Amino acid sequence: MSQVTVAVFVGSLRKDSFNRRLARAVEKLAPGEFTFKHIQIDDLPLYSQDFDAAYPAVATRLKKDVEAADALLFVTPEYNRSVPGVLKNAIDIASRPWGTNSFAGKPGAVLGTSIGSTGTAMAQQHLRNVLTYLDVHTLAQPEVFIHFKDELIADDGTFKNADTTKFLQGFVDRYVAWVKRFTD
Repeated sequence: MSQVTVAVFVGSLRKDSFNRRLARAVEKLAPGEFTFKHIQIDDLPLYSQDFDAAYPAVATRLKKDVEAADALLFVTPEYNRSVPGVLKNAIDIASRPWGTNSFAGKPGAVLGTSIGSTGTAMAQQHLRNVLTYLDVHTLAQPEVFIHFKDELIADDGTFKNADTTKFLQGFVDRYVAWVKRFTD
């Protein structure tokens, strides 16, 4: 199989984001032919339909980054029982103007972690609804709602708990198989 480029959207801007740590740890479980590119979303203006006539350079960069990817991975926290605004804004920008949806037809997956006991279940459900509308072929199972604890990820970016590693390896294996269905 040839190289697969995965565009990674982390829905948190926090310097020591739990979800960025989760994304990096999950990436280590993927096979070598998978390359992960973290998509910059912290410099995007708030979407306005006024952009549709002439997209700002940073918005055009975002669209090109998504279009260059073979697959998508969304790793999101949950803010007030939904998707963080910065992530939704990035999705809105990359899916516009009408008829130029950069996400269309790509395989993707959603996961996330939070200190709350339900992880990011509500945010993921909202995100899955948006991605369905945008024609992203989103992996349905397994769902990954991780209750974050300090001992979850070691300093070297691996998971400290064997059961967590096994569960997430299962997720990655299913994701890889899912992506290959669309890229082979």
